Formats: sequence, C-alpha cells, structure tokens
Amino acid sequence: MSKFFRAAIMGPPGSGKGTISKRIAQSFGLQYLSSGHYLREGIAAKTEAGLLVKSYVDRGMLVPDHLMTKLMLPRLEQLSGQSWLLDGFPRTLTQASALNALYQLDLVISLNIPYETLRERLSDRWIHAGSGRVYNMGFNPPQVQGKDDITGEQLIQHDDDKPEALVARLRHYKDVAKPVFNLYKSQGILHTFSGTDTDSIWPYINSLLSTKLHMQPADAFQTQTP
Repeated sequence: MSKFFRAAIMGPPGSGKGTISKRIAQSFGLQYLSSGHYLREGIAAKTEAGLLVKSYVDRGMLVPDHLMTKLMLPRLEQLSGQSWLLDGFPRTLTQASALNALYQLDLVISLNIPYETLRERLSDRWIHAGSGRVYNMGFNPPQVQGKDDITGEQLIQHDDDKPEALVARLRHYKDVAKPVFNLYKSQGILHTFSGTDTDSIWPYINSLLSTKLHMQPADAFQTQTP
C-alpha cells in the first residue's frame, strides 16, 4: 500500500454513500471529499466553474466529465499529503481514467441496495435547496416539519427522487457505472457490499478497512441509524 490511502465509494441515489462515507472518514481519519458538496459550494460562490455547473443543474442535466474533472482534480492536488475518500467522483469511465492518470486508488467500495429500499428512502427524502442539506422523514427528520433546521426555509423534494423517475435514474446509474466497475475490478480493488440497512453493511466495510489500514477504528458507530 502507498504511504497515503486513497479510496472511492460508489452507489445509486439513496444508497447511503454519504452516511457510510462520514463513518469511514471519522473512524479511519480519511479526508472526505463529496463532489456534490463542491458543486454546491461553487454554485453558491458564483465561481466561473460554479456558474457553468448551475447552467447544467438548472436544466436538469448531468455535469459533463470535463467540468467534473476540472472541479475535482485540483481539490485532490491540495490534499497531496493526505489520505482521502471520494464520494460522487468518479462517476463515469472518462472521469475514472482522468483520476487514474494521477492517482492509483487502493480501494473502491460499491453499495448494492435493492430497488425497493432505494424507492422507500428517496420518497422520504427532502432537501434544503440553498445548502443541499438532506433530511429523511424516516430516520433524520427536520425539527419542524417541512422546514430547514438552520434557516427555517421550506424544504423541497426533487422531481428525480419521486418513484416514477427513480427507475430511469437507476438504469442510467448502472449503464454509466458498469465500465467503471470493470476497470476497478480488473485492478483488483473493487469490493461490493449488499443489503437493505446501513447499520448491517457497516461492520463489513469497517472490518475491510481495518484490515487494509492495519488498524482498529476509534468508533464502531454501533448506535447510529442508517
């Protein structure tokens, strides 16, 4: 293993990538990089890249590969002396190839969650548009129904989180992710975890990382919900 540990996590919408990523980052001391966070940050700061990203997001389009790599790779350069975990990047083979040219990943985690579980999670998911804060009515509800905890502003539900749009989103995810999976499988670094509950999957991911990093995590997160 290289001096620094570099990993990525992949999974369809609603698979719990954010929850698992935060547990990994806190338990094993990896720097957590969420592409969604940087996209929202760029939009809020009205940077040149952020305004470009907004033009795609406003039209309901995916941010193109060249823009994603332009946004994410400089972030990684700033962390050249740290171990990190990527969430939401790379999404496509083009993005994975650009990343591969600069860094050899040590591990890629893939979350394989049944459709019915994803449908239930996303139908309960509400978002604060300004910050991207996510609430789930089942296990992470806002303090006041329909309102953001910090600003008190109205929460919204994305059209593409609604059940009728989910099948198309999952199909697109699988089509785009398959060549990325094949690349990492050929490198021997892809590990897939299946289940319906984050707390059930976590011990296996925890155990794998403990082995890979030859250490025991400080906190097993046994009390947290998905």
